[in-house]
Parts: sequence; structure tokens; C-alpha cells
Amino acid sequence: MAKSQQTFNKSEKEKKRLKKREDKRKKMEARKLDAKENGKKGIEFAYVDFNGNLTSTPPDPSQKVEVELEDIAISIPKTLPGEKEEIDPVRKGKVSFFDSSKGFGFIIDSENQEKYFTHVSGLIDEIAENDKVTFELERGMKGMNAVRVTLQK
Repeated sequence: MAKSQQTFNKSEKEKKRLKKREDKRKKMEARKLDAKENGKKGIEFAYVDFNGNLTSTPPDPSQKVEVELEDIAISIPKTLPGEKEEIDPVRKGKVSFFDSSKGFGFIIDSENQEKYFTHVSGLIDEIAENDKVTFELERGMKGMNAVRVTLQK
């Protein structure tokens, strides 16, 4: 005699599927009944007016604004000369720590008192602790690094 192919798990899945289908049918009937009682037909629409706000009424065609293709700018606006002051990339600071055997150290910026990491590969002059230096910043793996470090004259 052959064994039944219908397992407990299969029958439970079938029951769940049928219950889901029945629940969906009941919800649909409830929505139809509610629509008949309240007099609503279908899906309500949301419109966008000329300012980009959502409204329940269609937009007034007389307030439509024509935009020329040349007026659309998809870029960073160019600054005019004299509009924005150029920031000097060279900063001044003081060496707070430097280990020459390991080849790294930290420099404190004199403007904002932030501490920046520096590596021996970014040095131009030999530096030691408490030296006044000039440097530039460059993004590293863990934040900003001081590079092109020179002794201040």
C-alpha cells in the first residue's frame, strides 16, 4: 500500500492559504458595503498645485508657469569673483606629540584648537614636540591628516 503524500505541514499551509483568501474576500466586501453607505466611488485623487503642494482639487491651468530649458541648472552655482573670500589651505599649528621612532605624531591647529594626525611620510622638514609648523589638511582613512608639514619661519 502506498503512503499518503498529504503531510501535516502541507495541510496546515493549505488551511492558512484558504483562510487568507477568505479574509481578503471579507475585507473587499466590507469596503464595497462602506462605499455604498457613504457614497464614495473609487480612489480619491491628490493633486499637486503650482507651488508643489498637495491639494484635493485639480490645479488651475491659468496659474501654470512655463519654464525654459536653459533656466534649469543642474550643477553647483559658480561663484562670482569677490563674492566669496578664498580660504588659505596652509594652516599654522603646534606639534603636541611626535614619536620619531614610530614615525607619527599630532599637530594642534592654532585657529580652532583641533588635533590632526601626521605621519613621517607627510613631513617636509624634521619636526619635534612644541615646534611651530605650517601644514595642509588631507582626508585620510580615519579623518583629516596634516600633510606637507614644514617648520614655521
